[in-house]
Amino acid sequence: MSKRTEKWFSHRIGKEVSVARWGEVGTPVLLFPTAGGDSEEIERFHMIDVLGDLLAAGRIKVYSVDSLAGRSWLAENDDIRHAGQVQHRFDDVIVQEVLPWIRGDCGGDAHGLIVAGASLGAFNALAAICRHPDLFAKAICMSGSYDVSRFLRGRPDEQFTWCSPMHFVPRLAEDDARLQLLRQRFVLITYGGGRWENPDENWKLAEVLGARGIPNRVDAWGPEWDHDWVTWRRMLPQYLDDLL
Repeated sequence: MSKRTEKWFSHRIGKEVSVARWGEVGTPVLLFPTAGGDSEEIERFHMIDVLGDLLAAGRIKVYSVDSLAGRSWLAENDDIRHAGQVQHRFDDVIVQEVLPWIRGDCGGDAHGLIVAGASLGAFNALAAICRHPDLFAKAICMSGSYDVSRFLRGRPDEQFTWCSPMHFVPRLAEDDARLQLLRQRFVLITYGGGRWENPDENWKLAEVLGARGIPNRVDAWGPEWDHDWVTWRRMLPQYLDDLL
């Protein structure tokens, strides 16, 4: 199985961006790391190993990118206004820099791109498909925290609202082209019933999406499945196999 990595300095966010890819052919999957993770976190935690059959069969190519916004929240400034600014810049990096890199690696076509993530990565996966349903086809959100304002200082302002799906999806107008496209997409929401999980967060998200007619499904796993990589390594291969 081949691997490719690349780094560049992004003036959009003022930081170095690292991206990685595993696999040769197949449906592209952009997998966001957890809060402070880098582009190769998923390899260190053996996610690439458990996706090996799908990669070897040429069904998927897996991409990942540094958690630039999450690192900023954790290490620099957890003010909600700053968080909104950084999240918007991170979104620009994904759309204007990372996705063109993925398309180039896919020979110019990244049709049917799936976005996924666990923990804060699930928030980023959800934000990606809700903000850009023209670019992403499906999302797999594992053990997510979707109202991240509760981890930040201050009250949500307009800038933060428009980077948080839990806040902006209810405000989308019926004639908004983004909402019309979202109704043709699919969001899988899944979580374990064990330690450090927050089941209510998942059902609240399902209510927000369902109220706007956005297709979604919640899968609750049993109490033996904690908020941990062991759980996510079991979940992701199963759901990718199903969705493909």
